[in-house]
Amino acid sequence: MKQFKYTINGNVYNVTVNNVEDNFAEVEVNGTPYKVQMDKPAKKQMVTLKRPAQAPTAANGAPLVSRPVTSSSAGAVKSPLPGVILSLDCKVGDTVKRGQKIAVLEAMKMENNINADRDGKILEVKVNKGDSVLEGADIVVIG
Repeated sequence: MKQFKYTINGNVYNVTVNNVEDNFAEVEVNGTPYKVQMDKPAKKQMVTLKRPAQAPTAANGAPLVSRPVTSSSAGAVKSPLPGVILSLDCKVGDTVKRGQKIAVLEAMKMENNINADRDGKILEVKVNKGDSVLEGADIVVIG
């Protein structure tokens, strides 16, 4: 519920937006309820709560400094969305063709085949079966 105060031509209006669904909004203007139809559906708002991060510390209380995360490898096949690796259909040293299935990713309760985006040899496998991966995470490196 959001509240706004508008002054139009010297008149004060207290507006409360109670509910918004698709292109309809339930509002109250100076206590009088209205159902308002909008031209376009309202944008969905996502609220993200962030907790302050606590830096890791050593046994003596000194902060630990870790090396920065390395950028993705050249020739890496990346995860198209966040999910869990259900299977790996290749190993280091395998030769793959473009379009060949190299892994299966479960995302949003659906299985998605991850295919090689080029011909080459598997140089490195960056994940294991059962790993959770984020969107853009390297799965394998093809050279």
